[in-house]
Amino acid sequence: MKVLKLIGVLLDYPAEALWEHREELLEAAGDEVLAPARSLQLSEFVRELLELDPMAAQERWLGLFDRGRHMSLLLFEHVHGESRDRGQAMVDLIATYRSSGFELAARELPDYLPLVLEYLSQRPLAEARDWLQHTSHILKLLAARAAERRSPYAVLFEALVEIAEGKVELEIARRCAIAEPRDDTAEAMDQVWEEEAVRFGPEAPATDCKPPQRPVVQAQSSDHR
Repeated sequence: MKVLKLIGVLLDYPAEALWEHREELLEAAGDEVLAPARSLQLSEFVRELLELDPMAAQERWLGLFDRGRHMSLLLFEHVHGESRDRGQAMVDLIATYRSSGFELAARELPDYLPLVLEYLSQRPLAEARDWLQHTSHILKLLAARAAERRSPYAVLFEALVEIAEGKVELEIARRCAIAEPRDDTAEAMDQVWEEEAVRFGPEAPATDCKPPQRPVVQAQSSDHR
């Protein structure tokens, strides 16, 4: 589904190459899988994003997704946290990708939502929806938290929930988002830095402090579609 590739690209860190693909992004927003009203919202998100200076867009992305864990785009962060189960879940997910001929780059984590969406964009519609349904509780929370923070990114998560379930019901998720303490304040971030040990190895952050990125446009073999 083109729309899953689109949402994955829009959720990813906005690399400057994104601004070179305006027409392709707007075309993908018209995917017939979406209701017309949702397609219009995605088109408006694309236009609003590309009206920003790339640096401003990147700062906005970091402010939402890179401060605290509540808005993490690593799905297993919301399921396993730092438990040992997360490692095995990663291994299993990589094996699933490889069995379908989908290979990851060295720095990519398999549960990174934009990467998951790129994979699902190559799978049959029923399979993609099944995956999204299994993660819909996470997507609903992310949608509610983004809306609580008045972020335009909320519409992207709502679109994923709609694709998965055919409707968007976020009342329970909204109550949770309102009740939980924010983890992106200066005080909360200071506490995290005090509690977390420095990480080394393949999961350590890159020295340039930028997250790994999926290509904006990537040719896929017919076997993956």
